[in-house]
Amino acid sequence: MKLILDNDNRNIIGPRLKAIRLKNKLTQQQLSAKLETMAVYIDRASISKIEQQKRIVTDFELLALSEILKVSPNWLLGLEK
Repeated sequence: MKLILDNDNRNIIGPRLKAIRLKNKLTQQQLSAKLETMAVYIDRASISKIEQQKRIVTDFELLALSEILKVSPNWLLGLEK
Protein backbone atom coordinates (compact mmCIF):
# COMPACT_ATOMS: atom_id res chain seq x y z
CA MET A 1 0.00 0.00 0.00
CA LYS A 2 1.50 3.30 -1.07
CA LEU A 3 1.53 6.22 1.34
CA ILE A 4 -0.20 9.16 -0.31
CA LEU A 5 0.82 12.61 0.86
CA ASP A 6 0.37 16.06 -0.64
CA ASN A 7 4.09 16.78 -0.28
CA ASP A 8 7.34 15.02 0.52
CA ASN A 9 7.05 15.49 4.30
CA ARG A 10 6.83 12.20 6.20
CA ASN A 11 6.10 13.60 9.66
CA ILE A 12 4.98 16.82 11.33
CA ILE A 13 7.27 16.75 14.37
CA GLY A 14 10.57 17.35 12.58
CA PRO A 15 10.98 21.12 13.06
CA ARG A 16 9.81 21.03 16.68
CA LEU A 17 12.03 18.04 17.44
CA LYS A 18 15.07 19.91 16.18
CA ALA A 19 14.13 23.08 18.08
CA ILE A 20 13.65 21.33 21.42
CA ARG A 21 16.74 19.15 20.93
CA LEU A 22 18.85 22.26 20.38
CA LYS A 23 17.18 24.04 23.31
CA ASN A 24 18.20 21.08 25.49
CA LYS A 25 21.74 21.33 24.06
CA LEU A 26 21.72 17.77 22.78
CA THR A 27 23.44 16.56 19.66
CA GLN A 28 21.66 14.07 17.45
CA GLN A 29 24.13 11.43 18.66
CA GLN A 30 23.37 12.22 22.32
CA LEU A 31 19.63 12.01 21.65
CA SER A 32 20.16 8.66 19.93
CA ALA A 33 22.08 7.36 22.97
CA LYS A 34 19.31 8.49 25.36
CA LEU A 35 16.69 6.75 23.20
CA GLU A 36 18.74 3.57 23.28
CA THR A 37 18.49 3.49 27.10
CA MET A 38 14.71 3.24 26.57
CA ALA A 39 15.11 0.41 24.02
CA VAL A 40 14.19 2.76 21.17
CA TYR A 41 16.81 2.42 18.47
CA ILE A 42 17.03 5.49 16.24
CA ASP A 43 20.52 6.24 14.97
CA ARG A 44 21.92 9.73 14.40
CA ALA A 45 21.23 9.63 10.66
CA SER A 46 17.60 8.69 11.27
CA ILE A 47 17.18 11.54 13.75
CA SER A 48 18.47 13.85 11.03
CA LYS A 49 15.91 12.42 8.60
CA ILE A 50 13.13 12.91 11.16
CA GLU A 51 14.17 16.53 11.67
CA GLN A 52 14.14 17.02 7.89
CA GLN A 53 10.69 15.37 7.76
CA LYS A 54 12.02 12.58 5.53
CA ARG A 55 11.33 9.70 7.94
CA ILE A 56 8.10 8.52 9.51
CA VAL A 57 7.94 8.46 13.33
CA THR A 58 6.13 5.62 15.08
CA ASP A 59 3.91 6.15 18.09
CA PHE A 60 6.35 4.57 20.55
CA GLU A 61 9.19 6.68 19.11
CA LEU A 62 7.07 9.81 19.57
CA LEU A 63 6.40 8.91 23.21
CA ALA A 64 10.07 8.21 23.91
CA LEU A 65 11.17 11.46 22.27
CA SER A 66 8.65 13.46 24.25
CA GLU A 67 9.73 11.81 27.51
CA ILE A 68 13.44 12.41 26.92
CA LEU A 69 12.92 16.01 25.78
CA LYS A 70 10.39 16.70 28.56
CA VAL A 71 7.62 17.94 26.28
CA SER A 72 4.22 16.43 25.59
CA PRO A 73 3.55 14.40 22.46
CA ASN A 74 0.91 17.01 21.61
CA TRP A 75 3.57 19.72 21.70
CA LEU A 76 5.76 17.78 19.28
CA LEU A 77 2.72 17.31 17.04
CA GLY A 78 2.04 21.05 17.09
CA LEU A 79 -1.29 20.65 18.87
CA GLU A 80 -0.24 22.86 21.79
CA LYS A 81 2.08 25.79 22.24
